[in-house]
Amino acid sequence: MSGSGEFIKLPVDRPVIVEGKFDRERLMSAIDAEIIPLGGFAIFSDEAKRLLITRLAEKNGIIVLTDSDGAGLVIRNHIKSILPPDKIINLYIPQIKGKEKRKTQPSKAGFLGVEGIERETLRSIFAPYAAGESGVRRGGLTKTDLYEYGFSGGDSAQSLRDLLCQKAGLPGGMSANAMLGALNLLYTREDSIKLMTSIGQDENDD
Repeated sequence: MSGSGEFIKLPVDRPVIVEGKFDRERLMSAIDAEIIPLGGFAIFSDEAKRLLITRLAEKNGIIVLTDSDGAGLVIRNHIKSILPPDKIINLYIPQIKGKEKRKTQPSKAGFLGVEGIERETLRSIFAPYAAGESGVRRGGLTKTDLYEYGFSGGDSAQSLRDLLCQKAGLPGGMSANAMLGALNLLYTREDSIKLMTSIGQDENDD
């Protein structure tokens, strides 16, 4: 928070894994990070998302934040089964009785999920992992960059994205926004542009 009382989102440079889209929306009000919703138990059958998580965890690991109930624990254990322990940072919300505004009934455990936690509390949970100024600054690639290099908006954009994802070890079929988020976690803007340029050169050579 600033001195004037204005809420300032906390910058976090590791990818954050949450259970669902409503958790993501809530967390986006508290931190500035790449937040990936798993779709609940859909992660068990989503090979592409598991591949994405594995790839994103290679650099600095990932942060996992789930609801404080049995389902959240099952999801944490699944992530634990696909990643080395040193690549996982587990964060936890407090167990607070209640229900989210959009729901007619509380959860089975009777506790608020991530989407029901105050943003100030969420910000404080992530405070130890705020992005610092040291080290290589990744990110900076924009939607405009993707468009200018042919990876968004054109007839061949999806096929070019698939080629880039193959080269970068990312799952195929990613949307422009999803690929943008992944590249900004993995590379500097300069390295991403080099990668896009190399795909264009490969296409011309063919």
